[in-house]
Amino acid sequence: MSKEISRDEIAQNDSRDSLWCIIDAKVYDLTDFADAHPGGSVVLAQIAGQDATIDFFNLHRYEVLQKYDGSLCIGTVKGEKSQVIDPKPGDLSLVPYGEPTWLTPQFRSPYYKQSHRRLQRAMRVWVDTVLTPEARERELDGSRIGDAVLKDMARLHMNAMRMGPGPHLKGRTLMNGVVSPEEFDFFHEMIITQELCRTGTRGFNDGNLGGMVISLPAVLYHARPSVRDRVAEEVLSGKKWMCLAISEAFAGSDVGGMKTTAVKSADGKHYIVNGTKKWITNGTFCDYFVTGVKTAKGFAVLLIERGEGVETTPIKTSYSAAAGTAYIKFEDIKVPIENLLGREDDGFKVIMTNFNHERWMIAIFTVRESRLVVEGCIKWANQRRVLGKRLIEEPVIRQK
Repeated sequence: MSKEISRDEIAQNDSRDSLWCIIDAKVYDLTDFADAHPGGSVVLAQIAGQDATIDFFNLHRYEVLQKYDGSLCIGTVKGEKSQVIDPKPGDLSLVPYGEPTWLTPQFRSPYYKQSHRRLQRAMRVWVDTVLTPEARERELDGSRIGDAVLKDMARLHMNAMRMGPGPHLKGRTLMNGVVSPEEFDFFHEMIITQELCRTGTRGFNDGNLGGMVISLPAVLYHARPSVRDRVAEEVLSGKKWMCLAISEAFAGSDVGGMKTTAVKSADGKHYIVNGTKKWITNGTFCDYFVTGVKTAKGFAVLLIERGEGVETTPIKTSYSAAAGTAYIKFEDIKVPIENLLGREDDGFKVIMTNFNHERWMIAIFTVRESRLVVEGCIKWANQRRVLGKRLIEEPVIRQK
């Protein structure tokens, strides 16, 4: 990067055997990369030895450059400087509307304290350095989040914080101590969700324990203490996975229209469950299923553990397979009576209270991702405007 290269020298490297180009005053050697280019080597041959800044930003975001800077950038154009700001891990966006208003200097909110700002900063750095690279890889290959990242999330007690304030935080050192369990509130939880979704990888974001976020509250607040404590620790530590199994092909999310049934065994020790569930996030790799079932007199919610008679099949969706979206079949599953969440025939209350937290999380996620869209559009338009103006003016300057 410290090497300065003249435009004349760059122009001489215009063949497949030596293919250089300029992007935003940086020089890239694409000779060995040409065959691996997703768009084919012909595309790169067309810009060999040239300034490809406008062509690049017509097709790509700046983050693509960041990915390849270390391996392909060989220097800078002599006498020129990059026009695009290179954000560092943890930096706030400078784009209007790119950040929630409480993070902008012009606004102050009485609801956010120093602990909120410390948590936001720590989360931003972690997401930029650890989660985003993982997210982009998993979004492409369709696999679930890696165990190493999951362990790091568990170490920081990030999964517990995603459940909001409550007894489950007691005794934990949250995010290396930037906020205490006693002061943790719903604004802290909101910050966790806001920062996690900034990877811009929708399928992976759902795959990143999205099923846990929308199902574990039912266990935390409605399970028997022995079941609650065991399952919560397994799931929050990342050792086991959990999902919410409500939707069905014939009923969607209409609780009253479900056809999956639970009938008590003759000895009264088990429920025998039969039925199907569809579009279940994380279902393909889950160990536990918080499942809505019809009972003799109403509706109940059961915690079903994967085992004989439980079959999950991946569903192809319009986004990444990293979400683990599944079709689930339950065939004569024996579920211990202790795994009933709440009271029998009164599961509607359980699932509705669970939906409260789910809808809260989805609202946060949607608003924050909308900011990402706005930020990306403004950045793209501004990059083209600034860089395009430079490319038009500079030949005139050089001519003079």
